[in-house]
Amino acid sequence: MSADQTLLKTPLHALHIELGAKMVPFGGYDMPVQYPSGVMAEHKHTRAAAGLFDVSHMGQVRLIGEGAAAALETIVPVDVIDLGLFKQRYALFTNEAGGILDDLMIARRPDDLFVVVNAGCKVQDIAHMQAKIGDKCQVLPLPEQALLALQGPQAVTALSRLNPEVAKLTFMTGGFFNLDGIATFLTRSGYTGEDGFEISVHQDQAVDLARKLLAQPEVKPIGLGARDSLRLEAGLCLYGHDINTETTPVEASLTWAIQKVRRAGGARAGGYPGAAVVDEQLANGAARKRVGLVSSERMPVREGAKLVNADGAEIGVVTSGTLGPTVGKPVALAYLSKDYSALGTEVFAIVRDKRTPMTVSSTPFTPNGYYRG
Repeated sequence: MSADQTLLKTPLHALHIELGAKMVPFGGYDMPVQYPSGVMAEHKHTRAAAGLFDVSHMGQVRLIGEGAAAALETIVPVDVIDLGLFKQRYALFTNEAGGILDDLMIARRPDDLFVVVNAGCKVQDIAHMQAKIGDKCQVLPLPEQALLALQGPQAVTALSRLNPEVAKLTFMTGGFFNLDGIATFLTRSGYTGEDGFEISVHQDQAVDLARKLLAQPEVKPIGLGARDSLRLEAGLCLYGHDINTETTPVEASLTWAIQKVRRAGGARAGGYPGAAVVDEQLANGAARKRVGLVSSERMPVREGAKLVNADGAEIGVVTSGTLGPTVGKPVALAYLSKDYSALGTEVFAIVRDKRTPMTVSSTPFTPNGYYRG
């Protein structure tokens, strides 16, 4: 068996080939990294108009049953019980040390909780939910569902031609929509920092829907390369890089995702793996912190680059880095010792044995375009 036969394929695989995509292995799938126009053009097109991403490699799961929300709260530090109908929320699976097993999205629908997990963690996440809460609710994977992301300031214009009702949604809300004859569940959210939509559609209709979207003048296909530079400019974490089992939500600067009701003193405090560790860090801070970094020099700073202070002492590490196409400067996410994590602090990245000065910066590096109504 050749290497390419071992990779899984999304329902849009043949379409990517037809569109001239360069394919690479990602999360166990053969995925498009770029199309003929190239990563830079794709990145800029998404920021200016609308980009279509195949994210069908991600895991989609239904949690069914009266006790699903309460059950899910036993394995995530976020408020699921109070999540309103057709509202979506970001969440984290934690381990006993407070480390992050994965990040995920949860949407409440009339008959279930709809959960989307990362491709590389999909198998273990589903097993984790089945083992931990499978006795309290039904954990039903949806391998037959494809997932498309339409992102960019003109995404709503393009999608509204297939169903004008989608324009009524606001950021982190969703619903069931018929898109020019195709049944979907979609949310107004995404991973680029732009307005946009994540569309769950049956695999048998995925290509048809993708073609309808690509027929819109605003829309071009976008690969994983631009997806990564877009999410990095948006200051968003990539699992396995910026967050992992060795990072806690507090270290990862994701405390905004932990609602008051789940913190110490809250009505439903704790009760999830690693709660004591997370609560202690919420109260007293962590020894290191995820920060944004910007450089005024042109040298891109990549994942794994060591960070040092003026005296050359090691104080942290870069976890994601690129030359931000929209920002026009090298940007990075990194973990720094808390003594160096204040905004405006100058540190140095070691690139090819040379010191590149970087400044601790707020994220996102480019303003978000989310539609909040």
